[in-house]
Amino acid sequence: MKIIAMIPARYAASRFPGKLMQDLQGKPVIQRTYEAALNTGLFQEVYVVTDSPVIYECITKIGGKAIMSKKEHECGSDRIAEAVENMDVDIIVNVQGDEPFTDRESLVSVIEVFKDDHQKEIDLASLMTRITDWVEINDPNTVKVIVDKQNFALYFSRAPIPYPRARELDIPYYKHKGIYAFRKSALMDFQRLPMQILEATEKIEAIRYLEYGKKIKMVETNVTGIEIDTPEDLEKAKSVWK
Repeated sequence: MKIIAMIPARYAASRFPGKLMQDLQGKPVIQRTYEAALNTGLFQEVYVVTDSPVIYECITKIGGKAIMSKKEHECGSDRIAEAVENMDVDIIVNVQGDEPFTDRESLVSVIEVFKDDHQKEIDLASLMTRITDWVEINDPNTVKVIVDKQNFALYFSRAPIPYPRARELDIPYYKHKGIYAFRKSALMDFQRLPMQILEATEKIEAIRYLEYGKKIKMVETNVTGIEIDTPEDLEKAKSVWK
């Protein structure tokens, strides 16, 4: 299988505009993420795909591979789909641009899903990590996922799912981590299929795949990392990097 990594990099993030170009111990966040993906040694190619000339120049200036989006896009999947449409690839791994601590172990776990899927029944693979803090469980910025007995995703939500009606039960809660691995065919389908009401309500792109019957295999991981969504996250990342 030909496996590549795509890092969607939008400059105007709603919660922290320009965060990908913020300094993280001497290098921009997006450069740190690009180098982390490259250094895993798992991919034939690693690209940053962006709407920003500033981000494009940042990556190409260091000899990296970057692609400028031709259209405006609502989400990372659409941005990646445009970039890979004419590429001869089998699996595309979406690495979030705001995760400079992206690790090899997590990426290996989503790639292995496809190596074992001889019947090609799985459309996507993604990661989840167990959470126990009620503040995080109730935080709408934390996307939660529930799965079936085979760890296929049933639903994603910003609300606490499942609702803890029976508080005496030890209910597991899982946070969805934004690393995806796609079959190219699933990604191309995503691009042409219109957004439906559940995705529009929750603002979670993974829901579109479920609404159209795609199968998403979730892999549990204990690696939490740091997603840079706020200035406070950036300061935390700086202290960890030291």
